Formats: sequence, C-alpha cells, structure tokens
Amino acid sequence: MSNSAPRRRAAAIAAAYAATCAATGAAVVSAMLGAATPAHAVAPAMPGAGGESDPNNWTQYHRSSNGWRYSPLEQINKDNVKGLKAAWIHQPGDITAGLISTPLVKDGVMYYVAPNNNVFALNAATGQTLWHYQPKLAAIASQSFYATLSRSLTMGHGHIYLGTLDGRFVAIDEKTGKEAWSTQLTDLKTCFGCLFSSSPILAGDVLIGGSTGGDQPQRGKIYAVNARTGERMWTFDTIKDDPKSWPDGTGQVGGGGAWLPGTYDAASDSVFIGTSNAAPDFYGDARKGDNLYTASLLALEPKTGKLKWHRQEIPHDTFDYDAAYEALIVKKDGKDVIVHLNKSGFVFVMDKADGKLENVWPLSQTYNFVKTIDPKTGELIGRKAMPAGQETLLCPYLLGTRSWNPGAYSPKTKLWYTNAMEVCQKVVPAKQETKGMGIASLYLGVDKLEAVAPPDRPAEGRLDARDPLTGKLKWSVNYAIPGLGGVLATGGGLVFNGDPFGYVHAYDADDGKELWKFQTGSGIRAGIISYAVDGKQYIAVPSGWGSLAPGFMASAFPAIKDLTGGAAMVVFALD
Repeated sequence: MSNSAPRRRAAAIAAAYAATCAATGAAVVSAMLGAATPAHAVAPAMPGAGGESDPNNWTQYHRSSNGWRYSPLEQINKDNVKGLKAAWIHQPGDITAGLISTPLVKDGVMYYVAPNNNVFALNAATGQTLWHYQPKLAAIASQSFYATLSRSLTMGHGHIYLGTLDGRFVAIDEKTGKEAWSTQLTDLKTCFGCLFSSSPILAGDVLIGGSTGGDQPQRGKIYAVNARTGERMWTFDTIKDDPKSWPDGTGQVGGGGAWLPGTYDAASDSVFIGTSNAAPDFYGDARKGDNLYTASLLALEPKTGKLKWHRQEIPHDTFDYDAAYEALIVKKDGKDVIVHLNKSGFVFVMDKADGKLENVWPLSQTYNFVKTIDPKTGELIGRKAMPAGQETLLCPYLLGTRSWNPGAYSPKTKLWYTNAMEVCQKVVPAKQETKGMGIASLYLGVDKLEAVAPPDRPAEGRLDARDPLTGKLKWSVNYAIPGLGGVLATGGGLVFNGDPFGYVHAYDADDGKELWKFQTGSGIRAGIISYAVDGKQYIAVPSGWGSLAPGFMASAFPAIKDLTGGAAMVVFALD
C-alpha cells in the first residue's frame, strides 16, 4: 500500500468532520479444528480468576474477566526474548482501516476480525487459513461514519460472536465458519451510528453489547440476546428517562451508547460496561442536566438488564470524555476494586460491589478541564467553562489521555502498563441543528476543533508503568507519536507494546528497559496477545495502521501523514 492511502483516509475523516460542522460554519477540523488440547508451556496453572488459569489460550477480549491482558506463559522471558523471530504472517486482504482487533485463540486455532467484518480462523501454529466468513452487509453500512471498523470477537457455546456494521449480532460456528444465527437489533436508516464496532460479550447464556454513535444525534442503547438462539432478551437505555437528567426531550438525540466490549464478572454475576459521551459533544446548552447514563461505568444484571449501580464520572459531559474503557479488577485491602480510566485522563478506583469511590488519580500531566477531581466524592473541582462562540483551549483532547486501546496488569510486579498522550485542542462550542443531518454527520456542536500541543510542551506519547491504585509511577518510555495498540504483560517478566511506526517493543516489566523490537511493516493499533500450541509460546501482533484516530491526531502530529497503512497478523516465537 502506498503512503498516499493514509492521507486519503485522513482526508476522508476530515471531510466527514467538516460536513458535520457545516451547519455552524466550522472553520478547522482535523488443519487443527479437531486437535487435542496442546500441552502446557508452563507449570500447571493455579486455579481461580487471577489471570493464571488456562494459560495456553486467549478466549476473551482481555484474556481473563478481570481485564488484565496478562499471559502467565513464561517460555519467552527477559533472557531469551532477543531471539524472537517471525513464525508466520497472515494477511486478510482488506486494509481499509488497518487492523484494530484483538485476536482470540482456543486449542490451537486463532480467530480474528479484519476490516468490514471479515472473520478468519487460522491454524495458530502455522497461520494456515481454516475458514473465512464475512456477513452480507446492508448497503447503508458503507455510508456510516464508522464504516469498516471491527474491534473484537467473542467466543462461547461453540460459536464465534460478531457485532456487525449494519446493526446485528451474529453467531458463527467455530469449526465450520458457517452462520448459525443472525439477529437484527438496530436500524441505521433511523438511528445514525447505531451499529456494532465491537462484539457483544458473553455472560453465561446471554450476549450483551452496546451500539456505537455517541457523537451522533441518536439515543444509545445496550442490547442482550440469548447466546444460543439469538432471541432478543432485553434493552438498556443509556439515555435515562428522566426530565431532570434530559429536559425538554433532549435525550432523543443525546448520543450515548457503549461502543467497547464490557466484561462479565462471574463472582458477582455482573456485567461492567462503560458508556460514551453525550451529544452534542461540546455544546452543553443543548442538553441541560447531568445527562445520565452517559460518561458512566454501569454494573448490569446479565439476565434482566437491571442496573445494579452506576458511577457517572463526568456529569453533563461537555468535553467528549467517554467512560467506555476497560474495567480492571485488582485487590485493595483484601477486596475487589475496579480501576477505570476515563478518557479525561483521570483514573477512578471504586468498590466492585457498589461503585463507591476508593481513589481518583490523574494519568494526564496536562489536564485543564478541571483543577482536580475529589478522590472521595468524584466531584469535578474547578470545572472549565465552555462558552458558546468562544475559543477554549481544552486538555486533554477528544481522543483522551489515552485512546480506547487497553493497558495490561501484571500480578508479579503489581503494575499497570498503559499508553498515554499529552495533547490538547482548540474548540469553539456552537449550536448545531440536527434537521437534515446525514448518516455520516457528527453531532459535535462546534464551530472549530483542532488538536494542538499543550501550552508548555510538545504533543507526545508514552508508555507508563504505574501502581493502579495510587497512580505512583515506576517507569515510563516516551514515544514521538503516541502508542495506540493494546499492551500485553507476560509471566516471563515482559511488557509488549506497539507504536505507530510499525515497531513492536518488548520491555523489562520491572524497569522499562527495551530488550527487543521488530518492524512489522505498519503501525500497531490492535491488541497484542500470547498463547501456546504444543508447548510452544507465541506472541501475536496485529499490524495495520488505521481507524479514525490518525485523522483526528494529524494536526498535533504532522508525521502521521507519512505513516504506511496495511493489515497483517504477525506472529513470533523462539526457534
């Protein structure tokens, strides 16, 4: 693929943004299917949900329900990682938006989704294609602002589950690649952005997932279907039916949704799932009130959809600070707590049982949307006003202190490894009419929106190793352009991270020293994983620069225009 492709994609994003803002005069926009279970590559796993069970496989989005993204495999370690070599490469053939998904592995078979809902099953030891499935998408899907984006798959009950770009949950037979059932849940003609860029998550016999499109004039929802049959079970409205929260019917176009996979915690029989921002994103006068349940972490009862508790992290969000990111579960004083990064750059530590705050700490170094957040109450102290018609410098910008790519936690070091970035934006909030908007139009409520460097430092990125409960920094590695891939921690004392230039790096989990790197050919935007087949450990790196983020980042990181697109699953192992 030529270097012009990322430029064309960035231009297309900018054009869509420009169309969004036109109503207000916006000026600036930027052959192993029957194989026996492989032998262990490590000592027998310890029981429990601590991330140590089932070490050879990666069968959930985060591998384990605690969100750790930690593999206990230790065949590849600090002493021998320099000997890692490419074992095999698989190319999906569609490079429209790179690769942004996390692969799954079960009993020597890898499953992953490429752009436009292309799903592959591969021999995880050789890369041989076992089957390929792609749903026949409704024509309207190609008109969506989020067209092509496929972030994840889910597996269970002998199926691979997919959320589609035309608003369906689909079950695929994991051995044959044949469609088992398909359930239409949304109508893109009447609900812009109401598609599934992520897969639903499995909670027993229930599949649960939320729609995308929080930046569009729609009413977001979370859906549940029977995982065995596809029969609809319940719908949760992320726009609370309350005139105090959404006066004058503003919730009908209030955005919301839940566009990333949640997690199912079997111990409490709860699904933890975060919601997006309210719309219009920056013009708060169009939606007075606290705007529940946007910018919130929800705990839902999977069989009924009943709300157990919620934590709204940014009430009346006028900054585009979603709460959609992963719910990391760790121990604090003997009890389970959730560590939850908000797009604002603040990390909320809360009791898993009820959402009560234990602490709040900043990952961001340059935030100005508040002076601080009260660690006991969650109150936004010194909140920045966003006057309509006036330019405001807002930090962090709309992609957040970190994009949606997840971090990783190691139970050995008790450190959380996460990408971060310091970028601000110039924004002029403005009233925006929804009448006549097209399916790809965004409901941002702005006259100007431009990513810029912070006032006293360059725009930059880094990989941090921190105590997840306190935020105390152990080590940090800087990046010229922020890392946008999912991080992996392993039992071999390693942390793997990718960068936009195409390098995958292996660091010492204790001190951040780089021990190995490899050029994969295109920037890394997806989740790195590890698994084992027949006693051999592999590291899988989905390579392929893309998604919507590069276009938003371009004004702050001009070098993005020179990055090369692509799509390839690159898998490494020791000789």
